[in-house]
Amino acid sequence: MTTTEIKTNDRTTAEATTVRPNPATAAPRLNFAKAAPKAFRAVIGLDAAAREGLDPALVELVQIRASHLNRCAYCLHMHTTDARKAGESEDRLHMVAVWQEAEHFFTDREQSALALTDAVTRIGDAGVPDEVYDRAAAHFTEEELAHLLALIFTINTWNRIALSTAKRAGTDER
Repeated sequence: MTTTEIKTNDRTTAEATTVRPNPATAAPRLNFAKAAPKAFRAVIGLDAAAREGLDPALVELVQIRASHLNRCAYCLHMHTTDARKAGESEDRLHMVAVWQEAEHFFTDREQSALALTDAVTRIGDAGVPDEVYDRAAAHFTEEELAHLLALIFTINTWNRIALSTAKRAGTDER
């Protein structure tokens, strides 16, 4: 458990207490697909539209990276499994988490997509710096870039759904 403290007007208050459920013992909180089927279908639609025109291997790398950053074990397990089935190498899968230190495993295009994934996923830290956006724009057409952004938005939404509802890694119903 962690507590973030904020100092305002010489007064310290606890802003938030973070307690993550134990994924090994936590029961799912609700079945989002059944409880909000229209919203669930809308996210599926965005996900499908976002992938159009993007290389499937790149799609998985982006989804894996965002899931690392968001600490979403459910989505990380799902997308590493999908990437393996699609022929992705174990070396590259292991290097996604540290892609900046292992750039030689990834093409310039993939690196630009991973950098954009980092910036958009952590948007509250520093926004999306111009150099990150410009790097991605140099490797993707405007349409591809829009789809890449939509993909990043979508995986962040899926991560939040899985984390909020305490989805357990390895229980993918697909």
